Parts: sequence; C-alpha cells; structure tokens
Amino acid sequence: METERSSAELVDDAVVGQFARAALLAALLGAVAPVAIPLPLSPAPITLQVLFVFLAGLLLGPVWGGISILLYLTAGAIGLPVFSGMVGGLGVLVGETGGYLWSYPIAAALVGLLVHGGTDLRDPADVSTPFLVGVLVAATILIYGMGTAYMAWLLELEVWEAITVGALPFIPGELLKMAAAIAIVKRGVVSPLRS
Repeated sequence: METERSSAELVDDAVVGQFARAALLAALLGAVAPVAIPLPLSPAPITLQVLFVFLAGLLLGPVWGGISILLYLTAGAIGLPVFSGMVGGLGVLVGETGGYLWSYPIAAALVGLLVHGGTDLRDPADVSTPFLVGVLVAATILIYGMGTAYMAWLLELEVWEAITVGALPFIPGELLKMAAAIAIVKRGVVSPLRS
C-alpha cells in the first residue's frame, strides 16, 4: 500500500522573502540607531535612523517598508536596546523623541507609495533623481513635522523654539542621508527586485 504525502504551503515564498528583507532592514536600523551624537541644545541626537527609513520605503515599498520600521519599533518597545543611546522600552516611544519614532513607519510607507506608485515594486534606480529628491524631502518634512510637534506639545515649547531645537540643526545631516539613499539605489548596490 502506497502512502501519499502532500504538503501544504502555509506562507507564499514571496511573503517569506519580503518578511526576511523587512526583518533585515529592521535589524540594520536597530544596529545603527545606538550610534548617536548628542546635540547640546536638543533632546534628539544625530543618528543614521532616517537613512534606513528612506531605504525601507525605497527598497521594500509602502507595505513592507512600513512593516520593517514597525518591527524595529516593536523590538524597542519590548525593551531591546535598539533606540538611540542603546536604550529600549515604551518610555522612549512616549518620550521627547517619540514623535520622530512614530513618524518613521509613516514616512517609509509614504516613500514607498510615491516611488513605487503602489504596492507593486519597481526598481527605484529607474526613477528620476529630482523625483527621488522630492519624495525624500517630503518624508523628511513629515518626520520633522511630527517629531517637533510632539516635542513642542510634550515639553510645552513654542513652535519656533521646537523647530530650532528639534529640526534646524539636523538639516545638513538629512541632506547627506538623502544623497546616500539616492546613491545606494542609483548605483544598484541593492535592489528590491533581486532576491
């Protein structure tokens, strides 16, 4: 008597691949976030986090880019020391820099949506550089808008004071991160279409 064996595919291979990419990007974000340069007048330090937020959207698209950042936030929320300064816990997400952190998955999804034009991925290297710059500027405005608004509310700062300590000192670094993200995708260092 011959026994038939059948297997059921529980999760599509494409989903497994995308989840693996999202987890890898979340891990990379967690690895670079503790490298922080404190600024004397700002509660927010200089980090490389926004570069990886950009890359999440550019390489993973709106859905998986946002999921990758949510994985990172979840790791930090449960206490893993993946936030700047090698700290973790829910307190960071509701602390002075919480607005920036909560903006990250939204910004990654925005970048992915604008660059890929939906949920189907295309190679961001095929997108014009001026358009990529515009998308990353929009994401940066979103990140700093949410971050400084939350900081102003939490610390009871005037709007201009919050912008002065929570956004303006970071502009030169953000321009460099935009240039790095665009260079990475334009040079084909990594591509969303390669497995």
